[in-house]
Amino acid sequence: MKEATDLQQKYNTLEICLRQMSQLVVAVSGGIDSMTLAHIAHFVVGSKAKMVHAISPAVPKRSTSLVKEYAEKYRWDLICINAGEFSDEDYLKNPVNRCFYCKKNLYGSIARQFPEFQICSGANTNDLLDYRPGLDAAKNNSVRHPFVESNISKAMIRKLSKEIGLHGLSELPASPCLSSRMETGLRIESSYLTMIDSIETMLAEKVCLSIVRCRVRSKGIVIEIDEPSLKKIDTNLKAYITDHAFQIAKPFFGEPVIYIEPYCMGSAFLLEADRQSTINDQKKI
Repeated sequence: MKEATDLQQKYNTLEICLRQMSQLVVAVSGGIDSMTLAHIAHFVVGSKAKMVHAISPAVPKRSTSLVKEYAEKYRWDLICINAGEFSDEDYLKNPVNRCFYCKKNLYGSIARQFPEFQICSGANTNDLLDYRPGLDAAKNNSVRHPFVESNISKAMIRKLSKEIGLHGLSELPASPCLSSRMETGLRIESSYLTMIDSIETMLAEKVCLSIVRCRVRSKGIVIEIDEPSLKKIDTNLKAYITDHAFQIAKPFFGEPVIYIEPYCMGSAFLLEADRQSTINDQKKI
């Protein structure tokens, strides 16, 4: 009971936060956080809220489809844009703070198109506990984070989405941008991201895995599968996964080496010291 009351109080705070903005635009990625915020903003302030979704090689096609589906179903005022990050050499170099350049381009594009609107993100209190260079770009563009201002966590967002009838969103698995699958320091190529999206989509549809990530690492292509599922996969299914991933990757990599490993969140992210150590280890082989 106390938990429900606490959530209601925080939702009330969120409503007040949104109503205080004369006009707002929500950056909608297709994940549960920004989708839930978009839905609540539309419900609370109506025509004063716009939703902006960036269509990019780094955004999974299923995320874009989901945003468009919800926008049509719930009558959001949705605008799709090209944020221009693939024209930014600093982003394409894929440094440790790649997300800074991604969000810099996104928020800059939104600000230029909607100069009178307050930009809002779906960041929550859990994001403050992690390394999120995108938050620095948000600060530089005066972006507000209504969930953070209302002290709402990721778990609370899932409960909120269920409470307001978005049951499909409440169970939506995390789907970070496809560039996060590229090992730090490896150049971002749109063709690689298309390949990654194709492999992950194929595995989700044909093998029905709970969590699957296709990583491009300096050692090859790594298919990461959540451990409970991985333990149930026999030799034949592993061969099936490897063969299908190989066929998709071959036009991009020639003769790619495919690995299957347990899922590890953020495993493609390497600090410079980690990356140098990896390079040195490979030289010894």
